[in-house]
Amino acid sequence: MKRIITAIVFTGILISCNSSDKTKTTTKESSTTKTVTESVSSIDTQLKAIDTDEALIATALMAAPEESRATCKVIGYNMAGEFVTLKEGSNQFIVLADNPKQAGFNAACYHKDLEPFMARGRALKAAGKTSEEIFAIREAEMKSEKLKITSGATLHIYYGANALYNPETSKVGGAQLRYVVYMPWATSASTGLPNAPVASNHPWIMNPGTHRAHIMISPLPEEVKQ
Repeated sequence: MKRIITAIVFTGILISCNSSDKTKTTTKESSTTKTVTESVSSIDTQLKAIDTDEALIATALMAAPEESRATCKVIGYNMAGEFVTLKEGSNQFIVLADNPKQAGFNAACYHKDLEPFMARGRALKAAGKTSEEIFAIREAEMKSEKLKITSGATLHIYYGANALYNPETSKVGGAQLRYVVYMPWATSASTGLPNAPVASNHPWIMNPGTHRAHIMISPLPEEVKQ
């Protein structure tokens, strides 16, 4: 199934390219088709399952700024299903690895000052609280200053539908980055940002006026960047 998804994506790219330039010759189109086919085959043989703790660490670190990866702390579920520290760190970042028991891929990197807030969310979820209950509880705890979020603290999310990666680069097939900049209690009026994205790749403010108000920035996938 993973290979089928990858093939569909590349086929879509090929069709788009062909439709945008009708003047291409049959020879050139045939050459392009051959190149893409060979590329898909090459990628399929490169991508491997994330099936070891080492692979979990390597792929999770792709969520962190490149220059900081070597000294990031990595936490998350290991292959045995235990929530542990997968890698000790010494800088300002904590990286949450992908959960191997869940479909797709999702890793996150955030400033260590956000850990109490993140840990509280994990604890409430483990206690069986719903998303709405977790939101309400942390809202109350933020208002009482039991919890704190530093305005401007950033969450880097590396995510995708594919759970396969390239062992040579640690990149996950089809994964991309998204950024969240926390600004508790901020609104559209206080920031000048819209409450919904006006176009792809444009920042906007989500959960305005709440403890979880944040700027959303979703870069375009690499394959569609201009």
